[in-house]
Amino acid sequence: TFQRQLQQSDCQNALMKKVFDTHMLFLQINQSAAALKHVFAALRLFVAKFPSAFFQGQADLCGSLCYEILKCCNHRSRSTQTEASALLYFFMRKNFEFNKQKSIVRSHLQLIKAVSQLIADAGIGGSRFQHSLAIINNFANGDKQMKNINFPAEVKDLTKRIRTVLMATAQMKEHEKDPEMLVDLQYSLANSYASTPELRRTWLESMAKIHARNGDLSEAAMCYIHIAALIAEYLKRKGLFSMGWPAFLSITPNIK
Repeated sequence: TFQRQLQQSDCQNALMKKVFDTHMLFLQINQSAAALKHVFAALRLFVAKFPSAFFQGQADLCGSLCYEILKCCNHRSRSTQTEASALLYFFMRKNFEFNKQKSIVRSHLQLIKAVSQLIADAGIGGSRFQHSLAIINNFANGDKQMKNINFPAEVKDLTKRIRTVLMATAQMKEHEKDPEMLVDLQYSLANSYASTPELRRTWLESMAKIHARNGDLSEAAMCYIHIAALIAEYLKRKGLFSMGWPAFLSITPNIK
């Protein structure tokens, strides 16, 4: 009924946000497996009808959806895990089609970011989650329509990267009583995302929290300065801020 209003400004509008938040509420409040089946069906329809809400403009809706679906990939119920994995595969495929079969950059970035957040929030990464990743790979291998293009390879690359993050996190768990070693592992993970500022920022924020928890406030401050410098550099390239990272040189030469 309100399709025209929902599609205003490339689906970046207040009404779309309200409709989306209502859909998300069904995943945020505990539901029965039978109810969740219908929620996933509704979300598939929603993504198919309004792809530009997720794959154009701001990435907020895309990020929120990735976060909630990944949480369901760790669900106790096998049927919910399978449904969530199928929705995630469908979502990546829609992203690929929306980008004229070039890439799934946005869903790739938002999924890795969501995994990084979920590790801290919900402790994902066990056998249930690994099972969901395997289901997604199976979908990619068995999708005949996508066989002769690079989409299956992109899906495999994404699941491999998620596993790398999970392995690094497992190492962190081993060293959680050794703050220096823990932060060292986080630092190398942040560095591995030097080419993806948004993910680098996620891991620097995580590092800052550990430093603050241990009472290492100057180290936490250093993490936040680096985050600010990343944002400054981004704004400079957008032509919105003249100085970029050198704006922070007076605070620390470390910013280089």
